[in-house]
Amino acid sequence: MSDSAFPLPPATFEFLVFSLKTQAEMQLGLLRFDENSGDQPNLPAARHAIDLLAMIAEKTRGNLALDEQRLIENALTELRFRFVQVSDKKPAEPPPASA
Repeated sequence: MSDSAFPLPPATFEFLVFSLKTQAEMQLGLLRFDENSGDQPNLPAARHAIDLLAMIAEKTRGNLALDEQRLIENALTELRFRFVQVSDKKPAEPPPASA
């Protein structure tokens, strides 16, 4: 096992929330690394990441600092809103076949 030249971030609550939020955003198709990527959103995977974040929020309720509580609540609110937006979009219809 070799040491990486890229330093890993510290293991913090904030990093955990940002990691799950980013994962959900990628599954929703909101973040892309390649402009030519035509992948469709993966709604079940996005829902799973959002559910994981919600479970962490529930299990840590009452044990978080105010800024941590706001961070996770804001992340969940935004992700749930985006999930509804993406899932409500109708898939593009194929062009009509010429007769």
